Amino acid sequence: MLREITLGQYYPADSVIHKLDPRVKLAGTMVFIISLFAFQSVESYIVATIFLAAVIHISHVPFGFMTKGLKSIIMLLMITVVFNLFLIPGTPVCKIWILTVTKEGIITAVSMAVRLVYLIIGSSVMTLTTTPNNLTDGLEKALRPLGKIRVPVHEIAMMMSIALRFIPILLEETDKIMKAQTARGADFESGGLMQKAKNMIPLLVPLFISAFRRANDLAMAMEARGYHGGEGRTKMKPLVYQQRDRMAYLILLAYFAVMFAASRIGFFAGLF
Repeated sequence: MLREITLGQYYPADSVIHKLDPRVKLAGTMVFIISLFAFQSVESYIVATIFLAAVIHISHVPFGFMTKGLKSIIMLLMITVVFNLFLIPGTPVCKIWILTVTKEGIITAVSMAVRLVYLIIGSSVMTLTTTPNNLTDGLEKALRPLGKIRVPVHEIAMMMSIALRFIPILLEETDKIMKAQTARGADFESGGLMQKAKNMIPLLVPLFISAFRRANDLAMAMEARGYHGGEGRTKMKPLVYQQRDRMAYLILLAYFAVMFAASRIGFFAGLF
């Protein structure tokens, strides 16, 4: 399961998506997520599918690698589908014991499942094609206007950068500890819920100790190098918009306009 988590990982490739300014990818991810929840017609989902498939193809990231993150949310996805399937009132379709499946429940369940899957894959496109440093630099520069009202933009970006860097490290550390404890006879699978919780203690204690040790080493290293916050600091690679970034903004604008138009067509409205 730990190997299926792609959050914080970067997939190196030579593609246009990788070369885009991180601010463009942040804006594109936000536009895509907003469009998923703002437009709910079948036509809009078709447009979103075509757009997402095109971006994945251009990114040169294998589709199988990008969908690995879905395995970690299967339980959440199933719970969402089941709750929407049985708890949405409407036209009855069939009855399972005391639970009634409705037409509106099926439509809502499918819609929510598609949104969750597309949300995870769309977010993965951004993280897999952007290094943590570029991502935090883009976030810091995008939020810079908030600094005028005393929002600690640099500190927020720094915390995000550290978190993204530590996620793969802690996952790898967890995997090593699990293998070491399993070799010593620890069992993380058998037993009931309480027993499984107790079995996690030999894993969590060394993991927390390792995390605190790494955090302390990082704090000492930053202090030794004279780090005192973001005031007056400069970037080794300052972010500057290129022609491809402006074209990407235009494509995003066109995508949102097409989504809006598709949601108004209602070609499949009579089928549901």
